[in-house]
Amino acid sequence: MAAEEQKEALLQKHYYENCPGCRVKKLNESRRGLPIRELMSIWIVVLCNALPISSLFPFLYFMIRDFHIAAREEDIGYYAGCVGCSFLFGRALTSIFWGIVADRYGRKPVIIMGTIAVVIFNTLFGLSVNFWMAIATRFLLGSLNGLLGPIKAYATEIFREEYQALGVSTVSTAWGIGLIIGPALGGYLAQPAEKYPSIFSKESVFGKFPYFLPCLTISLFALVVSIATCWLPETLHMYHDNSKLDESRKDMGTASLESGVKCKTQQVEGKAPKKSLFRNWPLMSAILAYCIFSLHDMAYSEIFSLWAVSPRRLGGLSYTTEDVGTILSISGAGLLIFQTFLYPYLDRLLGPILVARICGILSIPLLSSYPFIAMLTGIGLSIVLNCASVAKNVLSISVFTSLFLLQNKAVDQDQRGAANGIAMTAVSVFKAVGPAGGGAIFSWTQKRQDTAFLPGNQMIFFILNVVMAIGVLMTFKPFLVERRD
Repeated sequence: MAAEEQKEALLQKHYYENCPGCRVKKLNESRRGLPIRELMSIWIVVLCNALPISSLFPFLYFMIRDFHIAAREEDIGYYAGCVGCSFLFGRALTSIFWGIVADRYGRKPVIIMGTIAVVIFNTLFGLSVNFWMAIATRFLLGSLNGLLGPIKAYATEIFREEYQALGVSTVSTAWGIGLIIGPALGGYLAQPAEKYPSIFSKESVFGKFPYFLPCLTISLFALVVSIATCWLPETLHMYHDNSKLDESRKDMGTASLESGVKCKTQQVEGKAPKKSLFRNWPLMSAILAYCIFSLHDMAYSEIFSLWAVSPRRLGGLSYTTEDVGTILSISGAGLLIFQTFLYPYLDRLLGPILVARICGILSIPLLSSYPFIAMLTGIGLSIVLNCASVAKNVLSISVFTSLFLLQNKAVDQDQRGAANGIAMTAVSVFKAVGPAGGGAIFSWTQKRQDTAFLPGNQMIFFILNVVMAIGVLMTFKPFLVERRD
């Protein structure tokens, strides 16, 4: 009898007047139709936090060159990788902390703090006068921006169940587009005194700091977003001793446990203790697979930009930062269309695990074609490279969206912030290795242009494919499993 009463208490819907999570649930219960405003809010917040992560890639090669820290041109990639990974190293150290803060005090404070960090430290990075200042500002930006984990939990909680896949897809899409538009802005706006001398003089602040304009543009956008986030609704359930049940909901009948709302401090006598996150295999398997795919993606992002701007004699494309920006802008448009309209349908049809597996498999032959694309010239090179770039980014973001869904479904709400914090810590370590390892491998392969086995850039993309193949293997049972309630 006691067990039945406990089950009844857990299944009962309770709504508390001063609980922000309950207010969101009540609103979702009465609302119908596509939640456009919430989707746009999440999209803009994630976009402004994604932009600074990769905006430096097109001009990082030239920034390191201007710092005069590399003894040889072939060594630039190594120092570029160190700057690229400093942000992710800082994020790895603090992601669990920000996840715990999000579970205790709410998602909203962490979101606001993350956008403010972009405003301050991204601006300072654009004003860097030496290699060590660049490293320090990127590290602090990563340490104080713990937004990505809590925003994934937020995207799951702010929507009705039928729109949760679309919400998580919105996070992935905005993040992926930010990682594409960021380099596009860096490519178009870096070195403005050289590109647009009629607008920017060499004596101006943009002439003295040639990489400040793209950083300033992103920081101004982040300033507007940080102000707008003050009006975001909180989704964390917070019940206090003086909270009263909403009388209009007090006598509601029982519902499924999945749709039931449990405030995080609500106590039920005899309730089982929380399951350890580290013993939650559906969660940990999704995180580990996410780590491998993220390592690959960050290494690819670093290598693609370095490969595109490096000279033809070293196996590159001799592109300008503006050329790279154009390619990445086109990739962003293709990604937005696919993730908004096609991914939710694929998720319903195939499920997140199968979508991740298929996209990973398709990425391998695509990457194998890159060394041969470098042999093209003119309009043929432009068309084929743009198509390949769009396809690669669509496949990568589809994998990440699927793994985001698996992670959030693997835990209850009161552990979701901490779970995403653990994911961000682990992923940030792997992502930090990505740019550093990618830059080091890029420098190494440029020195072996005449070897018989996988010369030059063929070795780069072969190594990327090995990492991708490991990730694909991790999507099979018994490794990757989905939580079943």
